[in-house]
Amino acid sequence: MPWNLRSTHTQVGDIVQLVGLRHKHFIFPLSTGGSFHTHRGIVKHDDLIGLPWGSQVFSHLGSPFFLLQPALGDILIDLPRNTQIMYPKDIGYILVTMGVGEGQQVMEAGTGSGSMTIALAYAVGTSGRVISYERRPEMQQLACKNLTRLGLDNRVVFKIGDIADGFEETNVDAFFLDVPNPYDYMEQVRAALKPGGFFCGLLPTVNQVSILLYSLRRQHFAFIEVCELLLRYYKPDPGRLRPTDRMVAHTGYLIFARRIELADDPRAKDLLIEAGVGGDDSDDEKPDPDETLPVD
Repeated sequence: MPWNLRSTHTQVGDIVQLVGLRHKHFIFPLSTGGSFHTHRGIVKHDDLIGLPWGSQVFSHLGSPFFLLQPALGDILIDLPRNTQIMYPKDIGYILVTMGVGEGQQVMEAGTGSGSMTIALAYAVGTSGRVISYERRPEMQQLACKNLTRLGLDNRVVFKIGDIADGFEETNVDAFFLDVPNPYDYMEQVRAALKPGGFFCGLLPTVNQVSILLYSLRRQHFAFIEVCELLLRYYKPDPGRLRPTDRMVAHTGYLIFARRIELADDPRAKDLLIEAGVGGDDSDDEKPDPDETLPVD
């Protein structure tokens, strides 16, 4: 696998990360006879092959670098893209909250440049499978290239189509939906998920979140949660530890839910209301998006 996190020394074909002054970093694959050109000089690939990870290396101009294995977050931030990508701070929380792990079958709709696809493929392992739907072929072409570069493409099935027509898959473990109007497709998502399966959506505005909440209730999803994640770094100087001047604040609202199966039994009423299903407002009409969302 080109992206190798299990070795102790670099090998031909490995994806490596060079970190230089002011934490400026570069990610590229190693090849025999290759060279990497930076504004701080040229680094020969042959000088890197066979070194222990963490070694200090130098360009032909004498500029210092550390030779490291890139983490998943480094890979995602460095990803070639033609759309806005998911941030690691959101991706990590999504994977943990939806319980995505080895051997699972998970789905996403809205492939984009493939950042979430990569994270899902990495999480499900060699025995799992990711099914990714996208309506724009040119988007999936870039995502496929990004997955192939990392050696993860054999874990993903790419499909082109209109998700309004539904999905071929059923009983998947988790579903991540990244489209502007997810509330229009919750019936299709429910049909693809297994009973008790996990759902997550990402939306930029509270207006859209409100409409999605109505749709989730109507389609019998429960244990609904809405959150946003704010990430603040600190300057790692023990003599003057303080927050950095900038932070990664709002990137989107995360909406989580579970598919449940309703029983026609009055004893379940209180639990259904507590779980976010039923209650006085469960049958409210969904607001008209044209009246609710701001017009550009």
